Amino acid sequence: MPKSTTAGKAAATSRRGRPRSTEATAAILESAYALMADAGLAAASIDAIARRSEVSKMTIYKWWPSREALLVDAFLHRAAQTLPLTGPGDAATRLRRHAAAYAEALRGEFGRVQLAVVSECIANTGSAELFFARYLQHRRSAIVDIIAEGQTDGSITAEGQPADLYDALYGTLFYRYVFGIAPLSPAAARRLVDTLLRPRP
Repeated sequence: MPKSTTAGKAAATSRRGRPRSTEATAAILESAYALMADAGLAAASIDAIARRSEVSKMTIYKWWPSREALLVDAFLHRAAQTLPLTGPGDAATRLRRHAAAYAEALRGEFGRVQLAVVSECIANTGSAELFFARYLQHRRSAIVDIIAEGQTDGSITAEGQPADLYDALYGTLFYRYVFGIAPLSPAAARRLVDTLLRPRP
């Protein structure tokens, strides 16, 4: 099934029924992430998330098509808080800051949870398509836009398609994390940005 179809079905499912409560949604997402971070993926059952968030299981099942979808959304919620894509500076400055923050986050619980969620999606669905549809395509598109912005305003001098440059940068960071290839540090991430994107001096 095409990724766009999967994403469309997920979005349609999330719109069914009564409008979501912002507070209840945040409580569910934060509870799901906290359970994954504190006790591992197995601890983040729908029952446990409902107890911790004080939101009924019926509500959770109405708002998410599957446990895996909820866990991916919880990770996206934390990523938006931990690794914001906005801030001062030109495109190159923001990307240096974001790549460094991502490298730092991968060294802690954020990295462990990301890998666990991707693994869960693959184990239960046979691919990482759900993770792409509900998480990666949104973050990837936003950063691709920043790279394109930098190429337009001249703060990034690298030629090539913004999507290819994104994959080279963030794919390298994640690949090194997954396989434990050093160096993986904020300083290394900033150097990688400079090497691949060639920011204007």
